[in-house]
Amino acid sequence: MKGLTKKQQAILDYIEEFMRREGMAPTVYELGDYFKIRSATAFAHLRALQRKGYVNRSSKARSLSLTGVPRPGTGPGGTLTIAVPVIGHVAAGMPLLAEERVERVLRFDPAQLPRGTGGHKLFALKIFGESMRDAGMLDGDTVVAKQAAEARNGDVVVALVDGTETTVKYLYHHGHQVELRPANPAYAPQFYPPEQVQLQGVVIALMRVY
Repeated sequence: MKGLTKKQQAILDYIEEFMRREGMAPTVYELGDYFKIRSATAFAHLRALQRKGYVNRSSKARSLSLTGVPRPGTGPGGTLTIAVPVIGHVAAGMPLLAEERVERVLRFDPAQLPRGTGGHKLFALKIFGESMRDAGMLDGDTVVAKQAAEARNGDVVVALVDGTETTVKYLYHHGHQVELRPANPAYAPQFYPPEQVQLQGVVIALMRVY
């Protein structure tokens, strides 16, 4: 493969970042807008990247794809992936993604994750018990969450309760109380003062190994 100019390298890096964030390729117009260059100039850079073997494209919209050239952050065959750490435990007063908490790392194709997750730190957590059974989250499953300190009513969240217990539940705000609601009638909803619930993240995906 031929070397890249600084601008070509920057464009290739942006294509990778865009695909991680949005799960699809940017258009020529989006590239031009981001780099403050004319669409014709962006197109010329893409043609150069194609000639050098770094991208493939057709005349269809968003048909741009990366080739199998191995690059940092890619999986087998050069496939672009996102690294998501699996957290072994969550405790109060310590960074959520502290190195000592990471049990292993999962790699996902960006297309497997919802759009709009770009800009968020992602982490994964194993489900224990059957309290979220009716939401399709079973004992032994792994959920992927985006790190967040706020969530909307009805979001499935990872929450730290009383600084000791990590739980995955539906979140609802009721004035001066926070409800953590299970998805199994065998378990009762739990209500807490807001200061007792520390939100860690919002669940965005589920992984199950058979």
